Amino acid sequence: MWRIGAASTRRCGVAPLWQAGPVDTDDGPTDPATGPATDPSTGPATDPSTGPATDLATGLATEHLGRVLARLAGPQATPRGDQVEAVAAIVQPAARVLVVQATGWGKSAVYWAATSALRSTGRGPSLVVSPLLALMRDQVAAAERAGLRAATVNSTNLDEWDGVFAALDADELDVLLVSPERLGNPRFAARLDALLARVGLVVVDEAHCISDWGFDFRPDYQRLARALLGTPHASVLATTATANERVTADVGRQLGPGTVTFRGTLARTSLHLSVVPGLSPLERYAWVADALDTLPGSGIVYVLTVAEADRLAGFLASCGHEVAAYTGQLDADARLDVEQRLRHDRVKAVVATSALGMGYDKPDLGFCIHVGSPSTPVAYYQQVGRAGRALDHAEAVLLSSTADERIWEYFATASIPDPRDADRVLAALDHGPRSLVDLEGGTGIRRGRLEALLKILAVDGIVTKDGSAWSATGTPYVHDHRKWDELAATRRAEADLMRRYANGRGCLMAFLQEALDDPSPAPCGRCSVCTGEVPQPGHRPSDDRLQAARQYLRADDLVVEPRKLWPSGVSRKGRIHGTAEGRALAFADDPAWADELLALQRTAYGTLPPELLDGAVDVLRRWSRSWERPVAVVPAPAHSVEARANLALAEHLARVGRLPLVELFAWHGGEPPRDTASTPVVQHLERAVQVLDPSPLAHGTIASGPVLLCATTMRTGWTIALCSALVAETTGRVALPLVVHRLP
Repeated sequence: MWRIGAASTRRCGVAPLWQAGPVDTDDGPTDPATGPATDPSTGPATDPSTGPATDLATGLATEHLGRVLARLAGPQATPRGDQVEAVAAIVQPAARVLVVQATGWGKSAVYWAATSALRSTGRGPSLVVSPLLALMRDQVAAAERAGLRAATVNSTNLDEWDGVFAALDADELDVLLVSPERLGNPRFAARLDALLARVGLVVVDEAHCISDWGFDFRPDYQRLARALLGTPHASVLATTATANERVTADVGRQLGPGTVTFRGTLARTSLHLSVVPGLSPLERYAWVADALDTLPGSGIVYVLTVAEADRLAGFLASCGHEVAAYTGQLDADARLDVEQRLRHDRVKAVVATSALGMGYDKPDLGFCIHVGSPSTPVAYYQQVGRAGRALDHAEAVLLSSTADERIWEYFATASIPDPRDADRVLAALDHGPRSLVDLEGGTGIRRGRLEALLKILAVDGIVTKDGSAWSATGTPYVHDHRKWDELAATRRAEADLMRRYANGRGCLMAFLQEALDDPSPAPCGRCSVCTGEVPQPGHRPSDDRLQAARQYLRADDLVVEPRKLWPSGVSRKGRIHGTAEGRALAFADDPAWADELLALQRTAYGTLPPELLDGAVDVLRRWSRSWERPVAVVPAPAHSVEARANLALAEHLARVGRLPLVELFAWHGGEPPRDTASTPVVQHLERAVQVLDPSPLAHGTIASGPVLLCATTMRTGWTIALCSALVAETTGRVALPLVVHRLP
């Protein structure tokens, strides 16, 4: 018997979930993993800290779990080891239970059975907290298949809330699913106390999200969980497939003393893990296109950024593959459409960010390819767990790159608060409630980091939100240096683990098991390290697909959307005039220009390689089909050596296009601040950018028409916006921006 903190823990092997074969459940059907029903070192699956489960609870659990499994899987289905015990533990009065089991083990079958059992004894409905809309849609359907009446309240069905609450008041619902953000909604928060007084079971699904140590920590989720976990009457169940020992201990601590934990092996025998190392960014695109020719069934191709998802999906479609992109920027209806198309095999693959992850239920998903590595083995395990639930064989392939690590670093630090930023926010709130826009302008904290910080401060009760305004509660902020330093160190260690995985340092499945503190890791005998084999096209893509990838991506120009409004706190107000849509040759770590961008970066953006100059000319030729021809070329001003590259770019384009070159701008002062809000950036630019002689453009010596505004790089877009406004103010013309490298 192990113990994690104050919570008693059961470690169990994994027996088949359904003796009747594959079935559709919350996590999808399991693969045929094997192992003893209990760890032989612990003896029978009982918990001496609370006493053995009563005969009544066991009988109730057996009856209702059998009924739920029969509805989900047919009359021959039998429980997996520990499922009956978990349900029996949940139906105890005010129980606290944590289930850490592999994807496909059947965790939701446990809480549907517990709900059925509790409802049969007159207890209230279950409240299930689910972190993703896709997961909630699947869970509502699964609950109904299990014979339960289920509904959800989330951001996409506001007009249905009154009907759902009326059904709750009439005791006509067995299950209510909510998203973690609902606690921040006054309409829902006003009903929370009454709801908690009524519910019989609170389920926190994907419970690693409530742990600071979890790979997908979410402040909104933690805040709602804290409000729910303290319920004195209802039983509480937390479930996850992706928790190492530290996360398990943290979640158990949050559940409270006496928590019973069921934890089994996380091995997945249906998954064939592979790593294909050493591919360039362009080769990774070509490899995926080749692989989709031969991989059976349909699957998911994971990428790390929204831009990558759109770009790769476009290339795969150009190769004749039926694919769709799925990111957090899709609206709810578009997400549902893509999910359904994948579920019904109307696409070969969905190219997705982590927005399509936890809980997405397609039991026969045949493959999962990662173009870029998540930063932790736990996150990687969670995503590959989508595949192979109802199959004997599913491919999980990692195409890693050293470029991934820059993205890891961003996400590793994004959720760790900076105490100086917290002090600035609280100082700004000393003067009364402030909107997000006001706080951004007043503190100089970039929008994304500010939103993350406010959520963390809200979880600790330091700030609160009323409508669109944030206020300080009067509780001081005390930065827990030890906690956050340890978290940063943990994430660095996890990144190092993922780096070792990508380099094939031992059996891949055993490596993931060890990273998740699995009690029984063992070599799988199936992965690319164990067998020395990777799926087709092998270690290198075909030359034809590599050339096709290069041609497609180099012809895929990027639209540069203009800034529309000036930020608060600068001399200009309101709308920005003189701006127009522009074009960029490359974005971020663009695979089409990887070598050339690396050469450019080595010169600190001071010297443009000839290939990039020629690429900019090609962009102009394609762009010219939809615009009025420019009458002059203007280099954008820049700090330091980049001004030289901007001038070289403008000279090249003027020479090829036989257009006059007008050096309209000069730069005085230092580099603009980085990683900050818009206001200090624009304030700096207003001081640094100066207009030289505008007369060639202002007094008719050059024909009327737009001017081409050239820049080597663009990060925030504010230099382009200010220069466009200055062109309009001093010459009456519109500027058309052309950028070589659009930085993230």
